[in-house]
Amino acid sequence: MNLPEWFHKKRRNSIELLPTDGPGKVELGSSKVGGKPHLPKEFEWYRYEGTNYDGVTARRPLSFLAQINLAEIADLDIDGVLPSRGMLYFFYELETMAWGFDPKDRGCARVLYYEGGPAGLIETEPPGDLKADYLVPEIPISFKNRDEVPDYEEFREQFGEGIDWDTYEEERTLRGCKASEEPEKVTKLLGYANLIQGSMLLECEMADSGIYCGHPQELPPEEWDRLRENSRDWRLLFQMGTVERDGFELMFGDCGCIYFYIRGEDLAQRRFDRIWMVLQCG
Repeated sequence: MNLPEWFHKKRRNSIELLPTDGPGKVELGSSKVGGKPHLPKEFEWYRYEGTNYDGVTARRPLSFLAQINLAEIADLDIDGVLPSRGMLYFFYELETMAWGFDPKDRGCARVLYYEGGPAGLIETEPPGDLKADYLVPEIPISFKNRDEVPDYEEFREQFGEGIDWDTYEEERTLRGCKASEEPEKVTKLLGYANLIQGSMLLECEMADSGIYCGHPQELPPEEWDRLRENSRDWRLLFQMGTVERDGFELMFGDCGCIYFYIRGEDLAQRRFDRIWMVLQCG
């Protein structure tokens, strides 16, 4: 394999979200993390039935994580994979904090795409039964670009062996695409996931196909081949690391991240409701 040529073909642009101090309250329809979302009037708040760490099963409201005004980042979407207008919203149920390796985790995380402009939005109160501990504070954000290639574990899972880690990382560093040493500090759109526990592409395909990923599966070889082939269509939509602001801290597991994945075909067709979420931590 010609590694430099492969990197050139697989390069993707990511758009990192950077917290800012900001001049007070975020303007209606602007990008931000947390606070009260600016949602279309007809929105019905997402809920998910899950079991928390105390063993209590309940149907709970999802927490609002972030909203992105796509017009604000259109010039930064170098690869042209997102709509150039409208809003993307990200939600996740924080009390259950499902990991995404069980098909039953479907619905613990949601993405909403709204095609209209700010005139159709209102600042929306979260449900009254959403506990204060799971209300993410409002944080204004700015953006920056970064060129990325896959982490070594994703490369090896998807594209075979024959190149060792040292060779891969040396070439990766030469291209300015060195892996983040602290993935939990990275929140971004697109690009490739900053891995903590290995590649998630096959896990997304398996769980989304109804296969439990919590222990090794006994499947026919042809089924494994089909799953691996289909897993290549999954790509990162959004990664969120630890959120900190004014004494508030939201950490996913132990210094972890949550990753929203989407199939390339669904991304192209703007089917943002068809995502799969995975949580990884150290």
